[in-house]
Amino acid sequence: MTLHREGYKIMAGALLLVLLAGGIAFTLLGGGPVFYSIAGLLAVFFFLIVQFFRVPGRNVIISAGSVISPADGKVVVIEEVEEPEYFKGKRIQVSVFMSPVNVHVNWTPVAGTAVYSKYHPGKYLVAWHPKSSTENERTTMVLRTENGKEVLFRQIAGALARRICFYAKDGKKYQQGEEFGFIKFGSRVDIFLPLDAKINVTIGQKVKGKLTTIAQI
Repeated sequence: MTLHREGYKIMAGALLLVLLAGGIAFTLLGGGPVFYSIAGLLAVFFFLIVQFFRVPGRNVIISAGSVISPADGKVVVIEEVEEPEYFKGKRIQVSVFMSPVNVHVNWTPVAGTAVYSKYHPGKYLVAWHPKSSTENERTTMVLRTENGKEVLFRQIAGALARRICFYAKDGKKYQQGEEFGFIKFGSRVDIFLPLDAKINVTIGQKVKGKLTTIAQI
């Protein structure tokens, strides 16, 4: 496991804050039990910040026609919807909610060429809010596979997530399971699939990015 580059400044700032707070506590309290309790809480706080930016070492088993999970989390939506931004038609939406304790790296669910990508600034409604998909800060990326099928996936910021990192490049060929972004402190990733896709997950199921097969297309 490694730590993601997007967290370096935040982790450095958190470490300075912890050291400063610990130094002040030691100066005021000495080395008594109250100080050690405070020091323990500060250590837990720093550990939680660091774990937000962990990057697990995982090897994707590449499979043509398989759509892998782009994120760690829980499946919260499986439904037929109207996708207005790119397809302008009906698709099957599968949404994975990332809690603050999940890995926050996002990976491409299929291999293909990036034919569309866009960043949308916006609000920070809670991720399960009905309007979060259209009003929150979000990104959209579409990959066209070798067999001509297109898969759209969207990062959506939430109440805690205050910055989406998006690395998409139009025209670039992506491998399945390649990193395309990072959402600081969680939120959601939506995947829009063809109507004839075979869904392999259920509502409430916990999934692992790069490892869980979401669907077959």
